[in-house]
Amino acid sequence: MNYRHIYHAGNFADVLKHAVLARLIRYMQNKDKAFRLLDTHAGIGVYDLSSDEAQKTGEWLDGIGRVIAADLKPEVAALLEPYLSAVHELNPDGGLQFYPGSPKLARMLFRPQDRLSAMELHPEDHNRLHRLFEGDHHVRVTELDGWLALGAHLPPKEKRGIVLVDPPFEEEGEYDRLADGLARAYRRFPGGTYCLWYPLKKDAPVKAFHETLQALDIPKMLCAELVVRSDRDTTGLSGSGLVIVNPPFTLKDELHVLLPALKEILAQDRFPSHRAFWLRAEQKTAANADID
Repeated sequence: MNYRHIYHAGNFADVLKHAVLARLIRYMQNKDKAFRLLDTHAGIGVYDLSSDEAQKTGEWLDGIGRVIAADLKPEVAALLEPYLSAVHELNPDGGLQFYPGSPKLARMLFRPQDRLSAMELHPEDHNRLHRLFEGDHHVRVTELDGWLALGAHLPPKEKRGIVLVDPPFEEEGEYDRLADGLARAYRRFPGGTYCLWYPLKKDAPVKAFHETLQALDIPKMLCAELVVRSDRDTTGLSGSGLVIVNPPFTLKDELHVLLPALKEILAQDRFPSHRAFWLRAEQKTAANADID
């Protein structure tokens, strides 16, 4: 309940998370049918990067600030276009003062038929998010522990959807809660696309987390990780990861374009790295064993 994302808005972890989220939304929109995004830890929606809190850490300067200023290769610019178009739309006079959190980013990319369910437990942040979307019939804002939403709010009535789980990792056991939450949600909504965010830092139990996910026996789990600095001399965030369940078939190839570019742009020392790999690939039957 103490976590406030304003201190971290627009940082390198947000860049990866929101760039991939925008790709997932665009893929969903390849079909005319409506879909719903369930955002379990939604925050306040829009962040003022000129605020005292954002200026105190300045994390956005080494995140979205670098990406906006970068000379992007055409193939990278094309993949980042949905994400960056929303950022530019929030700053029509140029510069970079406002940054869209995941619920605002999604809403800006939606078609008329798409819907958002945004969960936020922090009372003040919930109130701000509610005011932001007040009167918007495409959005439902609920003051609720996002972990509970993985049971109570699935499956969506649209029967198509993205579930974004982006916990603050304030407490011990969050990696286990993330795995348990996925298992519970997947039982209710196996056809959904899930995007789970997790931090990379010194002594984080990432290997055990991956093994726990693999043991769930859920097919089609793609992992993307971006490290911007060595964790040797810091206890803070050195990178971040995403696990995408039921990813678009194009996403892995897109990550092979995006991740090297983001690594180059966002590196904070000589030790950046990236990887995209299957935690579990789709099991092939005898009928499709020869099909990639």
